[in-house]
Amino acid sequence: MTTQRTKLPGVGTQYDIETRAGRHISVVAHQDGRRFLGFYEPDDPDACQATVPLDADEASSLAELLASADTPRVRASEMDLDLVTERVPVTARSPYRGRPLGETRARTRTGAYIVAVLRRTGPHPSPGPEFRLEAGDAVVAVGTREGVDELARIIAGT
Repeated sequence: MTTQRTKLPGVGTQYDIETRAGRHISVVAHQDGRRFLGFYEPDDPDACQATVPLDADEASSLAELLASADTPRVRASEMDLDLVTERVPVTARSPYRGRPLGETRARTRTGAYIVAVLRRTGPHPSPGPEFRLEAGDAVVAVGTREGVDELARIIAGT
């Protein structure tokens, strides 16, 4: 197998790979993290059969699959856990506006976890029970569909 690297000014780097079987594959690594895979005709190494665009996460997952001799680790978002992550708005009508997060008793009542609160001034990861909610906040919740829906009703006061 041979690999050739070519700088692409203003774009990134192209890596051309010729497999032991004589197939030509290229990877164009853009500076912004995107990747493009190119597959070439066996009889004509300059004729591209197809290209596959990949974002940075997709490229990382593919690299992990190709590099690993063992079964690759599966990200939580790919597991069959039936969990959702959702932003729940805190409106001016919320009964919890101006009150500590702990008063919602979210986890006890719904099984959903509040993993962050997004505020105009910035995110607040892992807020404690004393964290006070404000109108305009968005609560980031993780749980079952039913649990997150119930949390949204609690925050909304419905």
